[in-house]
Amino acid sequence: MKLIHSHPYYKVVREIKNNEQNSTEVKETIDLYDSLIATASKQFPLKNVSDISYKPLSDSYGFLYLHTNQGVFTFMVKESPKAFIDEYLKLK
Repeated sequence: MKLIHSHPYYKVVREIKNNEQNSTEVKETIDLYDSLIATASKQFPLKNVSDISYKPLSDSYGFLYLHTNQGVFTFMVKESPKAFIDEYLKLK
C-alpha cells in the first residue's frame, strides 16, 4: 500500500469538566493510498468511494465531502484540498 497524498482536517472535541464545556480543535490527516482512503478512525476502500467534493464556507475553512456507499462523510479543512482531489481523480 503506497501513500499518494495526505491532507489535514480538523475536528472539534468537546468535553465537560467541572461543569464547564471546553472545546479543543484536533488536527488529523486524511490519507489517500493506491487502494483506500484512511482517516484516524475509518478506512474506505476506493471501490466504495464514488466521489470527493469540496465546499469553501469562508476564508478560514470549508468542508471536504467523501461520498461512499455508506453515506457522505464530512471533514472540516482549512486549506483547499484540490491537490488531494486531483490525485484521487487520477486513480479513478
